[in-house]
Amino acid sequence: MDIADSIAEAIGNTPLIELRGPSRATGCRILGKAEFMNPGGSVKDRTALGILDAATDSGALQPGGIVVEGTAGNTGIALALLCRARGYHAIIVMPDNQSPEKYDAIRAIGATLQIVPAVPYANDNHYQKVAARLAQTTPNAIWANQFDNTANREVHYRTTGAEIWKDTDGTIDAFVTSSGTGGTLGGVSRYLRERSAKVRIVLADPQGSSLYNFITQGKLAAEGPGSITEGIGIGRVTANFADSPIDKAVHIPDTTAVSAVHQLLREEGLFVGSASGVNVAGALAVARELGPGHTIVTILCDGGQKYQSRLFNRDWLASKNLAGAAETAAW
Repeated sequence: MDIADSIAEAIGNTPLIELRGPSRATGCRILGKAEFMNPGGSVKDRTALGILDAATDSGALQPGGIVVEGTAGNTGIALALLCRARGYHAIIVMPDNQSPEKYDAIRAIGATLQIVPAVPYANDNHYQKVAARLAQTTPNAIWANQFDNTANREVHYRTTGAEIWKDTDGTIDAFVTSSGTGGTLGGVSRYLRERSAKVRIVLADPQGSSLYNFITQGKLAAEGPGSITEGIGIGRVTANFADSPIDKAVHIPDTTAVSAVHQLLREEGLFVGSASGVNVAGALAVARELGPGHTIVTILCDGGQKYQSRLFNRDWLASKNLAGAAETAAW
């Protein structure tokens, strides 16, 4: 019998799903790694597990301890679940501009949720900085610090990157993903590049993020207005992102991301969030550049259930001038 000893053992080993429409449209094999199949419903389950394991191994996190984190939501959900399973308590700090479904999930799991105004990172009241101060003043607490704690990218190096290489039999030609903390991109890119110098590593960056210009021009500068996407696209180079072997960046506007998300649901039965739309649109762009016959892997970050009141709400989309994008073909 194959029985997981705990929720932690159910994290990872997610399948690669061939995206039939994008593959047919480009003549490439475009594969999405189904991270929405993790217990907490996102790729951030891996991040949370890597950070908690490193903290317990080092002795920083003691039995009955408290884990504090600032997050757009998915890492908070993952930490809340793992903390419940391991006898810790999670305190989650989130900005007030995220999908309400994420707030509800964190509360339902039993973590303490603190919602703060969304402000630029330079502001001392940015949610990441609030979390750092809270961890310092809370007895028996640690700050997960997913953006600059490189246990994040290390777990993706050991697991996500290794799984992709194994499941493609080393035939992967390009890996494409967006970046929030930089953990997935940083870890997977290193693993794949160590196996083959020919694998192209491509950042898919949403509008409003500074990383596209950082890769293409060497300077941090926002590209386009702010995005509706959650958890990806930032204005600084994190420790997890730094020195990643990135060959190219593609800029993905919200209209393209929304089109991809809704077409994946209509034609593939894949119910995913906006970051997945950015990733699939990025994979399409890379496939068209490389030409037919190549294998491209991207990340299906999380499920669409967390965005029903926004991304799958036609009135909300209309308020963002994106209702038409939901009906437009992305490939």
